[in-house]
Amino acid sequence: MKITKVETFLVRWGDVSQPLEAATSAATAVVAIHADGLVGLGEASPMQNGVASLQVIARDMAPALIGADVLDHAVTLDRLLHKLIKLGPDGIVTGALAAVDIALWDLKGKAFGQPIYKLLGGAWRTRIPFYASIGGNANRDVDGMLRTVEARFKAEQPSAIKIRWDGARGEIDRDIAGDIAKARAVRKLVGDGFPLAFDANNRYSVGAAIRVGRVLEELGFIWFEEPVEYYHPKAMGEVAQRLDITVSAGEQSYTLQSVATLIECGVRMVQPDIVKMGGVTGLMQCAALCHAHGVEFVPHQTQPAIGNAANLHVLSTVMQATKPAELADGWARAADTFVNAPKPDGGCLVVPEGPGLGLAVDEAMLARRRFDVKG
Repeated sequence: MKITKVETFLVRWGDVSQPLEAATSAATAVVAIHADGLVGLGEASPMQNGVASLQVIARDMAPALIGADVLDHAVTLDRLLHKLIKLGPDGIVTGALAAVDIALWDLKGKAFGQPIYKLLGGAWRTRIPFYASIGGNANRDVDGMLRTVEARFKAEQPSAIKIRWDGARGEIDRDIAGDIAKARAVRKLVGDGFPLAFDANNRYSVGAAIRVGRVLEELGFIWFEEPVEYYHPKAMGEVAQRLDITVSAGEQSYTLQSVATLIECGVRMVQPDIVKMGGVTGLMQCAALCHAHGVEFVPHQTQPAIGNAANLHVLSTVMQATKPAELADGWARAADTFVNAPKPDGGCLVVPEGPGLGLAVDEAMLARRRFDVKG
């Protein structure tokens, strides 16, 4: 099963009539790998629209992929990593490899007529509870945040809710009292028993994180995500060890080694993202690492179609799953292109059953939204 063609492109969301330069601010970074008349789709990290990773694929990876056997998946990816190791292994290169990995799994599933989760050993569940991940709260007042949370709570009926801050990085400890007020208001809105999480998006010093964390414990929040800068794993570990609430991190991790460092520092819930950390293969490795260390494995995932479907295939195979899957803002933006992309269904997301990722594509709409990215 030889690879014959590799395409890299953005799928633009929103108004496709606007200039391409503006449209790329809201897009999905896609690689399409062709073999034996089949096409496998993968997705790169959306950081800076994913353009840099797509260019690495087009310029530096595609020539080595042409002619490779799809079933030599692991060897091919390892060769690509070591070919480009001085550009990584974190960041752009690993995001590119994640996209290629997902596309190869999609191809293999289509070749064998099986969903990816079957190739991984089978699913413990194909209905996976989800949490509504609600961002932008740094720039809302309490009432504005409550209106946003209530709207998604009613529309989606999630199994849990996470409130995210998403403010400008570098504004450390800007409004601790205001953040606490928002946490209290959300708890009052949803009631005492409903599962809540708080994503600080790296906005606190260690001391402030501990102060906020104590309030979250009092309010019954179930986890406290990235309270301090992610690139200070020892500080993240210190906060984790000094609080009773579960402290989580890892969405910025691109390698198994960086996840291991978080665990060694004391973080007990890790959140790698499938479009950053090695795709399906990387996430399965991370699940094994977490199981070996007794650490919760709760992947981060904000992409609406390819990334989300790939993530659900992996989560379905993990017996030790402890928390719901993430469903972020804007998940419906893919619905007119990936026509069966997972969507809320009674507090759950359903893993696609078709071969590979199981995604059905409206080719006419894809053609309208596509913007090719060359190396």
